[in-house]
Amino acid sequence: METDKRPVITGREGGPIKLDEAASWTKNYREKHPGETISQFFGKEILERILSQEGCLGIRFYYALDHAGKKHLVITGVVSDGNDQIQEDHYDNAAAAGPATEAPMLKLYEIGDQSSPCPGSPGCPHNKLSVGKLTKD
Repeated sequence: METDKRPVITGREGGPIKLDEAASWTKNYREKHPGETISQFFGKEILERILSQEGCLGIRFYYALDHAGKKHLVITGVVSDGNDQIQEDHYDNAAAAGPATEAPMLKLYEIGDQSSPCPGSPGCPHNKLSVGKLTKD
């Protein structure tokens, strides 16, 4: 019997990084992609809605381009087996248990977009990560 060797998501993935290293990495990106979007901001409400979905242990970020070629991040919740929380192909148990005349309802999950890109949106930072130096502006 073959066993699945996929890593298990625990919710503890990721970790801190020192400011100087993070600033160096963001500088590397800005230098390789001058004039491009350098960050995306998601508000607390969409993040909390995704994180509060049953079984969600974290958020996955997908790089995306819309039909006009504009950059986006698309975010989904992620469960312990590493799968994204997107519309499931099977029916929700509660809906399937309803009267035979009712159509079963698919379990739906929130997928996020509509982040605010920087530069170009109100509230974009001007700091060591975004421009390479600490400022008071």
